[in-house]
Amino acid sequence: MRTDGTRAPLLPFRNQHGGRRAGAGRKPNGDRAGVPHDTRAVLAARFPVHVTVKLREHLPPLRRREAYATLRAAFAAGCDRNGFRLIHYAVLNDHLHFVVEANGRTTLSRGVQGLLVRIARALNKHWDRRGRVFADRYHDHILRSPREVRNALRYVLGNGKKHAAEGRAVTVAQAIDTYTSAPWFDGFRETIVVRGIEAVVRPITDAHTWLLTTGWRRHGLLSVTERPA
Repeated sequence: MRTDGTRAPLLPFRNQHGGRRAGAGRKPNGDRAGVPHDTRAVLAARFPVHVTVKLREHLPPLRRREAYATLRAAFAAGCDRNGFRLIHYAVLNDHLHFVVEANGRTTLSRGVQGLLVRIARALNKHWDRRGRVFADRYHDHILRSPREVRNALRYVLGNGKKHAAEGRAVTVAQAIDTYTSAPWFDGFRETIVVRGIEAVVRPITDAHTWLLTTGWRRHGLLSVTERPA
């Protein structure tokens, strides 16, 4: 009824069939339009994994000194737990890259989720906020060959330089990107000295897989001048 006592006209409904239909429902967008919820591939312990996770929109950038210190502390606390190992990482303004090892798919899922929960809590405390931090599921790519591993290392450690060259609000003023695990990386052709690194808690752990310790080096050490394609 309207406030004046008259009835509002009825609107006709289209024929309804009920039940679930393929393609029906509201389509995801923004933060929720991310990684498809497909079944994850089986993971053997001998293969490293490249993991990528995006932040929700409108959060502060991560490449700030205080935020990065918060992240490093979270990495250090969660880098080696129950068969999950964080070997390398890159911090960009709105997303993170990890190269990790795990004893299997279940260990990987639990390890990544545990690390992300730890990171989210630390960042929320740093930002004095509540709520979700990450936009969607993480994306993972299993690295099955020495070439794939070398390419992933080049991509992760050089991603900041790639963004800087593209003018994407990222600055890398040194030979290596110190917002990555590059200061702890021993696979560069050049000799790298990072002042003050001895005073920083190491935020990563040692690799166990042959592909990450030895295999990728068969295609040559990385150079600080290399950037991802």
